[in-house]
Amino acid sequence: MMFIIGVYLLGLIPSPASTATHSLKYFYTATSGLPNFPEFVTVGLMDGLPITYYDSNIRRETPRQDWMAETESPEYWERQTQESISAEHSFKANIDIAKQRFNQSGGVHSFQRMYGCEWDDETGATDGFNQYGYNGEDLLVLDLKNLRYIAPVEKAATTKYKWDHQKGLIESDINYLTQYCIDWLKMYLKKKTLKRTVPPSLSLLQKSPSSPVTCHATGFYPSSVIVFWRRDGDQVYEDVDYGQLLPNEDGTFQNSVHLTVKPEDLDSGRYECVVQLLGVQEDFVTRLERSVVKTNLGNTGRTNPGSEGSGSSGLIIGAVVGVLLLVAIVCGVIIWKKKNPKKGFVPANTSDGGSNSSNNTPPHA
Repeated sequence: MMFIIGVYLLGLIPSPASTATHSLKYFYTATSGLPNFPEFVTVGLMDGLPITYYDSNIRRETPRQDWMAETESPEYWERQTQESISAEHSFKANIDIAKQRFNQSGGVHSFQRMYGCEWDDETGATDGFNQYGYNGEDLLVLDLKNLRYIAPVEKAATTKYKWDHQKGLIESDINYLTQYCIDWLKMYLKKKTLKRTVPPSLSLLQKSPSSPVTCHATGFYPSSVIVFWRRDGDQVYEDVDYGQLLPNEDGTFQNSVHLTVKPEDLDSGRYECVVQLLGVQEDFVTRLERSVVKTNLGNTGRTNPGSEGSGSSGLIIGAVVGVLLLVAIVCGVIIWKKKNPKKGFVPANTSDGGSNSSNNTPPHA
């Protein structure tokens, strides 16, 4: 069994190609056989960023973004805590039932659920999903169109039969996934955008004299940004590669654009990197000059002295790794196969006895 640290690979980190599509997802993970890890973990993700967290050690629902902490009342967090405690009892019971069903005892085991919704703010299209799994294998997936569950493995057939005949619970789940979840997603988006606009910190980086020059913008908010190169006032399209939009741990974002340029053009004064941020009229511009390019050869030029270390390519990598580790940790060391890259991961409940909490309206939102 492999512990997937690269939750990034499962589509939890947003990319520029999907900036019009917003998502609200909740991950529940119960584990056994991991002595130094919580037996139960929940995490809420909005657009790939953690917004809520609970585990069986702290036994408190906690915010993971400043805007969540600032906009939700203490009563909200107490209510969410009680609902997560209830889910913890259900999931611990279900992982024991699953172990019995699969005739397993010792070793490491995981029982997981992922549910949530997506909304395209350009087309208005929505989608919902409710999925379960055990030990990295898909078990049950809710088919919203046909009001039934799909069971990829034979040992989940009993649960599928039982749940398929609980039409009221299925309809309740679908009502949440297609209506209430979308409403909460839009509300969270509105609360998130109340956060003030944060300008980017710009750095110019180059591994070696023959490498492309990277313009790295970080620490900006919101995520709607355009980063590009100009030459003599006109945007450059040739010899340009665009990086990915990535989240920082503090809820801001980073992006980059790479320019292949001749060494003699470094001091020509013809090139400049431009960042255009939604909600800000002025452009953020830094001119390409050899003295401000940070390289592996020891140059220390930086276009924004107030952002210490923001120009280091090593720190860029470190920031990305930090994001991956954070998401991996809050997702409870997700043990999952990449079955459905569009949704992220696919979890399941093999219980035909014990708790049916996974059939009720999901405890979050």
